[in-house]
Amino acid sequence: MKIKKGDNVIIIAGKDKGSEGKVLRVFPSASLALVEGVNMKKKHQKARKGGTKGQIVSFAAPMHISNIALKDPKSGKPSRVGYKIEGGKKVRISKKSGAII
Repeated sequence: MKIKKGDNVIIIAGKDKGSEGKVLRVFPSASLALVEGVNMKKKHQKARKGGTKGQIVSFAAPMHISNIALKDPKSGKPSRVGYKIEGGKKVRISKKSGAII
């Protein structure tokens, strides 16, 4: 999986197309990623016996990796991820500008 936790990404498809955010968590087995402030869902929470009131809670839901593209560090546009060996170490690079991520 080429998208990692902490990456700045742009949403390229879906209802949040064009929005940006930081990857909070990645689920490789399901090909999903949780992006901060994107794909917000609402959950109705029932009142509990302890006296707390019922409420509607908003939370970010994971979205499929195919709808997410890495944000190019130089241009700020969506870019694909490539790999390059530098100094005996494998590093991720942006395909659009060649900048190291």
